[in-house]
Amino acid sequence: MSREGGKEVVCVTGASGYVASWLVKLLLHRGYTVKATVRNLSDPSKTEHLKALEGAEERLELFEADLLQEGSFDSIIHDCVGVFHTASPVTLVTTNPQADLIDPAVKGTLNVLKSCCEAKSVRRVVLTSSIVAVAYNRKAIGADVVVDETCHSDLALCQENKEWYNLSKTLAEQAAWNFANENGIDLVVMNPGLVLGPILQPTLNFTSQLVVDIIKGKLAVPFYQCVDVRDVAHAHIMGFEKSSASGRYILAGEPLTHLQLMQLLHKLNPSIVDASTSVEENPIGKVSKKKAESLGVSFMSMEVSLKDTVESLKEKKFLNFERCNN
Repeated sequence: MSREGGKEVVCVTGASGYVASWLVKLLLHRGYTVKATVRNLSDPSKTEHLKALEGAEERLELFEADLLQEGSFDSIIHDCVGVFHTASPVTLVTTNPQADLIDPAVKGTLNVLKSCCEAKSVRRVVLTSSIVAVAYNRKAIGADVVVDETCHSDLALCQENKEWYNLSKTLAEQAAWNFANENGIDLVVMNPGLVLGPILQPTLNFTSQLVVDIIKGKLAVPFYQCVDVRDVAHAHIMGFEKSSASGRYILAGEPLTHLQLMQLLHKLNPSIVDASTSVEENPIGKVSKKKAESLGVSFMSMEVSLKDTVESLKEKKFLNFERCNN
């Protein structure tokens, strides 16, 4: 595998997204030529921040592609040595989970992998999955529980609790492994937790909206397995470049209870949050970092990540400090 990219050509699907935008930025910085796909080339909110990245004028090509259209990625991927498949719908509210989440996630992943087979040039595919495809099962979450890459989410439990996003990510990853094994694709999968950190795109995506809601006190869950977006993007690149990389990689740097998260935010910006906010909390299970660290990922501290997150949201005017407790 290439170490520094050089003139190699790679593809990033769903390039306008939170993680993908950082991935494109870091790939350009390392010298790659990047073919980036978006859903709508005529939407400046999907493209302008990518065009503004350093190196974009010389080494970034933007393409329109449809996850549900078989062959849509063929011409884009045909000369790429690596493919980073990040594109997948993210929502927790849907009246039609099959059409809104499951089909785009599963069929979209398979369509991209089929294009990789057709290309012949692709050495490795790095798939963006999620920790929800790892840790959502009937095993009790407690201080003595260790979650690692051998864990898998329970499909029946996802359906039972109508956790459609969890179901879509779990099904998509399973489909990817099955297809890769049957067709000889070198596949590496990233399973990040709650992604924090500064945003590059001009609009709030699902993850950054969650962070805004947490800061404003509109969302509270017992605990969070957090990771910085820059660490996630770096891990993707290491997953491609390191010849020893294989299998799945959980990306979760630091577990925080809701109270700990709020207290840390309050420490960073006392005007933003009420540190007394709390929810019923259970002991946090440990998430193994060994495999991710073997890629050379040194997880950023949550204090630094949260500080940068808040500053970014403030700069882009998604946070009004005077109203954050309203």
